[in-house]
Amino acid sequence: MQRTIDRLGPSGPYLALALTCLIGWGFKAHCGAGWTGAEQYTTGCYSDAVPFWGLRGLAAGQVPYFQARMEYPVLTGALIWFEALVARVIGGRGADAADFLNAVTLGNAILAFVVLEFFRNAGIGLRRQYGWALAPPLVLYLGHNWDLLAVTFAIAALLAAWRAESVKATGLAALGGAAKLFPILMLPLLGLGALTHAGRSWPKRIAGAALLVAVAVGAWGAVNLPVAALAFENWREFYAFSGERAGTAASIWELLAQFGWWATDIPTRNFWSFVLFAGGAATIVAVGWRRHGARPWLLFMPVLAWFLLTNKVYSPQFDLWLWPMIVLTGTRVRAMALFLLGDIAAYFAEFWMFAGMENAWPSATQPDILAAAIVRGAAMLWLIHGAVRDPAPAWVTRPRAAPQPEDRPIPDG
Repeated sequence: MQRTIDRLGPSGPYLALALTCLIGWGFKAHCGAGWTGAEQYTTGCYSDAVPFWGLRGLAAGQVPYFQARMEYPVLTGALIWFEALVARVIGGRGADAADFLNAVTLGNAILAFVVLEFFRNAGIGLRRQYGWALAPPLVLYLGHNWDLLAVTFAIAALLAAWRAESVKATGLAALGGAAKLFPILMLPLLGLGALTHAGRSWPKRIAGAALLVAVAVGAWGAVNLPVAALAFENWREFYAFSGERAGTAASIWELLAQFGWWATDIPTRNFWSFVLFAGGAATIVAVGWRRHGARPWLLFMPVLAWFLLTNKVYSPQFDLWLWPMIVLTGTRVRAMALFLLGDIAAYFAEFWMFAGMENAWPSATQPDILAAAIVRGAAMLWLIHGAVRDPAPAWVTRPRAAPQPEDRPIPDG
């Protein structure tokens, strides 16, 4: 394996990512846009792009928020509009959902290469680069949705924090929150870093933290306030929808309800998911502070993993939020492999359950989803444990100006 990596050299990860993206495109595009016989579920080729083309005014060229409803944050809505424009340019008057699916896949492929370039510029080791370039979640989700935009902001913010560029990291995380909310989870960690900055007086620490708050509010507000002012009801739909939805099949709350262990209404789920997340996140930070207090941003990955475990919504593509963070900061190789296994199992279990609802085969049941969720959840708890217990990866602690040594994950031990 090492000889193959050495033979391919620096271009190897780019070639690997190109192959992964090609497979990811084929995985979704082979069904086209005219699904028949529940093939979008049986083969796993479902993509949000296909129904969005007709249901969100994209085929007619309508602008999200101002002319059509959109249940995504502003920057993701802008990306959706732009990719619809690309689809109409490529397809002309006959542009259809298949053209839009191709445009979405192309846009996500470009973002995947941007993430890889971030890895390269930071001097991340080849093994971790290949961990991203050959990621099974990229095959599953490259053409599925638009989450890679927020992922790209989150990776950029994490690496800016590593470079001690806290203001830049804060702005990038806030902009990521304008694409999908999860990058905002990094902001408290950056604020804690400012408040505990060694060698500074308390007035300077407080001033530094206040500056980060101002940057975060300013960056998020700059892209949100104009849309909110002119199209408030459509702008707020994402936030209202997030609060009102009940959950998804693989979330802990839905599993508890389906098996009769604890059936809860939406307000109860909202309350307890917040309580569990807040308590668990505080524990992760408290326990991890002893080892990573000088770099609190390293705790973003375990905090995000805990958020996914306790959230009432766990859509399959949310694994794409976590995987690049695992690749960057993960220390347990077996836990990483187990997470990938759980991700693939959960993906097909959910969609095959939908197939079974339409009397199609292969089909799955709620116990199948439970089994997949247990595998994935166990891997995430393992990764959280490693993140707070193990030393930081080698690339994190090396001098930033030094040549990059090969980055080997720490054995499981």
